[in-house]
Amino acid sequence: MKHLLWIDCTAGALAGVAMLLLLDWLAALYGMPTDLLVFIGVANMLYASYSFSLAIRRTRTPRALNALIVANGVWALVCVGIAVCWADTATLFGMAHLLVEALFVGSLASLEWKWRGQLLAPGR
Repeated sequence: MKHLLWIDCTAGALAGVAMLLLLDWLAALYGMPTDLLVFIGVANMLYASYSFSLAIRRTRTPRALNALIVANGVWALVCVGIAVCWADTATLFGMAHLLVEALFVGSLASLEWKWRGQLLAPGR
C-alpha cells in the first residue's frame, strides 16, 4: 500500500490530461457539453496536484491525508450526481466513464482510509 498515493495522483493526472486533450472528441462520444468535460478534466488535474504533493512527502499530517480521503469520497458523489443529471442525454460511454470514475475514486478513498496508518508513517 506504500504506492497508493502514487497510484492516486497518477490516475488523476492521466484522467485530467486525457480529458483535456481529447475534449471535443470525448464531448461527442459522451453526449455531454465541453464545458462539463473541462470542469471534470481541471478537477482531476487539481486533485492530482494535491495527491502528488502528499505522495512526495516523507511524512504527512492526518489532516492533509484526511482531506485527500474526503476529496475522493466527494468526487465519487459528484461523478454520480453528474451521471444522474445527464442520464437523459449522455451516451453509454459517458455514463460508464462517470460511474467507473466514481467507483475508482470511492475505492481509493476506502483504501486510503483503511491504510491511513501506513500512509502517515515516515518513508511511506
